Amino acid sequence: MSPTLLIENGFKFFFYANEHLPRHIHVVKGDDYATIDRTSLTVRESCMKRDDLKAALALVSTHREQFERKWDEFFKR
Repeated sequence: MSPTLLIENGFKFFFYANEHLPRHIHVVKGDDYATIDRTSLTVRESCMKRDDLKAALALVSTHREQFERKWDEFFKR
């Protein structure tokens, strides 16, 4: 199970139901993929084009509070 956080501009942001710390976001666009630390916006892993990764980071920054709420709601079940 992978709760989807946001689908925007061809990006899908999600986390896995069995996630581990530190809190991070997975993002895919087409066949490209990245993992972004939610707190520091550090890229932990990426095979995205530079412009796509920059756009993904901007979206994580913009929606950070929403992503945090959804993460907390899911794991407090």
